[in-house]
Amino acid sequence: MKNSNFLKENNAKHFWHPMAHPAESLNNQPTIITGAHGVRLVDIDGHETVDAVGGLWNVNLGFSCEPIKAAIAQQLDRMPYYSTFRGTTNDAVIELSYQLREFFADDGLERAFFTSGGSDSVETALRLTRQYHKVRGESGRTKFIGLQKGYHGTHFGGASVNGNANFRTQYEPLLSGCYHIPAPYTYRNPFNESDPEKLAQLCLQSLESEIQMQGASTIAAFIMEPVLGAGGVIPPHHSFMPGVREICTRHGILLIADEVITAFGRTGDWSGSRHWGVKPDMMATAKAITNGYFPFGAVMMSGAVAEVFETDKSGAASIGHGYTYSGHPVGAAAALACLEETQRLQVQKNAAARGQQLYKGLLELKQKHRLIGDVRGGHGLMCAIELVSDLENKTPADKQVGLDLLDATYREGVMIRASGPNVILSPALVLTEEDTDQILTALDAGLSEITSMSVVS
Repeated sequence: MKNSNFLKENNAKHFWHPMAHPAESLNNQPTIITGAHGVRLVDIDGHETVDAVGGLWNVNLGFSCEPIKAAIAQQLDRMPYYSTFRGTTNDAVIELSYQLREFFADDGLERAFFTSGGSDSVETALRLTRQYHKVRGESGRTKFIGLQKGYHGTHFGGASVNGNANFRTQYEPLLSGCYHIPAPYTYRNPFNESDPEKLAQLCLQSLESEIQMQGASTIAAFIMEPVLGAGGVIPPHHSFMPGVREICTRHGILLIADEVITAFGRTGDWSGSRHWGVKPDMMATAKAITNGYFPFGAVMMSGAVAEVFETDKSGAASIGHGYTYSGHPVGAAAALACLEETQRLQVQKNAAARGQQLYKGLLELKQKHRLIGDVRGGHGLMCAIELVSDLENKTPADKQVGLDLLDATYREGVMIRASGPNVILSPALVLTEEDTDQILTALDAGLSEITSMSVVS
């Protein structure tokens, strides 16, 4: 391996970082991670930190899950790749489809379509939703509705149903026929409503109004994250997703649950939909399906959706969609091992316990630091703090404040994620009580350090 100086100097000269301005990457030396074990990272200078980001929401079992590593190595040795197009398949993906059907049985999901990751899964769900309506003879159902602040990946379809301008404006015009309603975001919403239950009802009324405006017979699906992730960890009131389910059912609209983040235990339940007591028509998954050890994803579909495709005799249900790596045997082997280990460890229980510990600790930090305007969490291991420059007026802190906190907390031994004014925490679901305390201690120290650098009213 090249030496440290070479790697730091050449980091951004030959490749562009995702979600970053190329000039910023050129002008700022990166944090080069060269090792990882358990829930800890080691950088090129030997500095060790607790990873409070969980890779990127995906390393639920930590970096030392030997059963997944062994499954990948064994599958590579036996058969590293073959296509699942048309008449060929592999044993690992057949077994995986069976195990996923068992895992998601309580969500009412019975069929899988395999992808290479989260953006692929969302794109697949959007395409299959349109096709579903065409097969049923309702070809006019082409529109999609989503939530403001929602995030659904970076493909053109996913970007089109995204509800955040940061992922849209530089790539427009995007897919036509995509509309958005206000998110149940208690801290900031157009209704100035601070009561979560009342806000949920107002957002549901907005959905009804949008359906009326567009015409129910033109809408293919409503897509939502059970807990909004990249938008700043926004959990809705428990009445919201069931309300969405009822409205969609009544109007013949499919409900797509984007669970790329929330599936496999993150919310303290095996799925975010199950957390709210809802059965979606389709579910997009990825990330934790292989613990981040192999790019892989799956779209799960209900029996009712599957029946429409499988009983078609017109030929309209022939699927003209797929990826070279759909059902990749190495990814399938990794997912099988990951699923077994995820269930053996019952990580959803630890996610619920450590999530409550983290959320409570963040609420205590809010009482101490005026930089914190809002704390969100309480539903498994996904929490966020929103930084402000004026507490009373809720003025968002400058982006640099979040980056300064990231640097300060990293020096204290914890890796966090700064996204605008939001600090997002999504650690591995095998986090210990001591690890959680370390995250809170580092945040406390980092906030104290940058308070002296920031003007907070």
